[in-house]
Amino acid sequence: MRKVTIIGAGLVGSLLATYLGKRGIKVDLYERRGDMRKEQVDAGRSINLACSTRGWKALNGVGLEEEVKEAAIAMHGRMMHSISGDLTFQPYGKEGEAIYSISRAHLNKILLDEVEKNSKIHFDHKCIDLDLENATVTFQNEQTKQQTSCTSDIIFGADGAFSAVRETMRKKLRFNYQQQYIEHGYKELTIPPTTDGEWALEKNFLHIWPRKQYMLIALPNTDGSFTCTLFLAFRGEKSFENLQTPQQVSKFFEESFPDIIPLAPNLLDEFFANPTSGLVTISCSPWQYQEKIALIGDAAHAIVPFYGQGMVSGFEDVRILNDLLDEFPNQSILQKYTNARQENGDAIAALALQNFIEMRDLVGDPSFLLRKRIEARIQNLYPGKYIPLYSMVTFSHLPYKEALSVGKKQKKMLDEILQISNIENIWQTEKFLEIIHKFITVYQNDVFVRK
Repeated sequence: MRKVTIIGAGLVGSLLATYLGKRGIKVDLYERRGDMRKEQVDAGRSINLACSTRGWKALNGVGLEEEVKEAAIAMHGRMMHSISGDLTFQPYGKEGEAIYSISRAHLNKILLDEVEKNSKIHFDHKCIDLDLENATVTFQNEQTKQQTSCTSDIIFGADGAFSAVRETMRKKLRFNYQQQYIEHGYKELTIPPTTDGEWALEKNFLHIWPRKQYMLIALPNTDGSFTCTLFLAFRGEKSFENLQTPQQVSKFFEESFPDIIPLAPNLLDEFFANPTSGLVTISCSPWQYQEKIALIGDAAHAIVPFYGQGMVSGFEDVRILNDLLDEFPNQSILQKYTNARQENGDAIAALALQNFIEMRDLVGDPSFLLRKRIEARIQNLYPGKYIPLYSMVTFSHLPYKEALSVGKKQKKMLDEILQISNIENIWQTEKFLEIIHKFITVYQNDVFVRK
C-alpha cells in the first residue's frame, strides 16, 4: 500500500488519513465541502458527539487523546427530568467512568490539522465517478467545475451514510444493501449560557427528558450552552406534523417539557429555523472489492445515535485496520478488516436501536431503575467478571457482537431475578447474596465476560 485515496474528510476519513500518513503512505484526502476551518460549513448531522473508551484508544494511537479531551466535557451519567421537574441520576458505569461531550466541528478541525502534517487535503472536490476495476476515481471541483482523476492502490469510501463510493459498489457489484428509517426524526435546539456565562443545568451529565414515545436530551458545550435534541415521530398524535404553528409548539413544550421553557428563550425561533432530520440504519456487504476499494465508518454501517457509538465505532474501524497493517505487513488486509468489523457493525446497529427504547421509554421507570441498581450490585460482587451491557459497549474494547450476545443472556437472568417476590426490599440485604449466588452458579458461563 503505497498510495491511498480517501473520499470524505469527516471524522473517520480524517482519522484514517492521519493513521496512514504517519505510516509514510502517500494519502490524498478528498472532501466535497469547503474547508470548515476557513468558512462556515455544515459539519454534519449533529454539532455534539459523545466519545468513550473505544474512541479514546483510536485517538491515542495518533497522539490526539489529550488534546481532544481538553476540549470535551465529562458526563458521568444520565440525569432524568420528569414532567414535574423531579431529577433522577443514573451513573453510566463505575466511579470515575464517563462519556465525553465534544463539538463535532472542533474535533474535525483538530483532525484536519493533523492530516496536513503528512498528507494533502483537496476541498470542494465531489466524487462523480469511480472505476472499481482500476481503482480510479474522478472528482469535480465544486468551485471551478474542472474534473480530475486519480488512481491509487486503495480507495477508501469514508463519505458517510449516503456514500457515493457505496452507491457505485451497489450498482456494479453483487451487493447486498439495506436501509431502515425509524419513525422518529430529530431537531436540534439550544439552552444558552446563563447571564453570568455559566451552564443553566449541571454540566457533567447527559440530561434526558424521557416521555415514552418521544424524548429530549441535552449535552453540554464548553461555552456554557447545551445542545438539545428533540426525538419525535414524524407522524401521529405527538409528532412533528402536528407542530406547525408557534401555538402548537408552545403547548407541546408546556405539556411535555415545562422546565425547558425558561431555559431556552430562542426555543420557537430555533424550532422553525432548524431542520427536522431522519434517522437511518444502513447495513451492506461486501465492504471491500478486490483489495482495491473499501468502505469505512458510516459508509459501511450507519447507525442511529442512541448508544453514542456512531463516531466511536468508525474510529474503532480505523484503529483495527491499522492494527492489521502492523500484524500483516506487506499483505492484503481489506478482507481481514471486513472479517473483523462487519459483524460488529451489525451488532452495534442493533444495540443502538435497542438503546433508543431504553432512553425513551424506560430510564424514568422505577422497575428499570431497580434493575440497574441490582445489576450494579452484581457487578460489585463479581468485579471484572460481570460487566453490564452498557459498560461492555462503552467502557471496554470487547467486540460489539460479543457484548450483544452476553447482554441478551444477562437480560434473561435479570428478568428472572426481578420476578422474585419482594425483590425490591431484599436486593440490598444479606439474603440477596445467597439468591444471586444460585443464579450465578447457573448462568456464569453465559453472563460473565471471558477474558
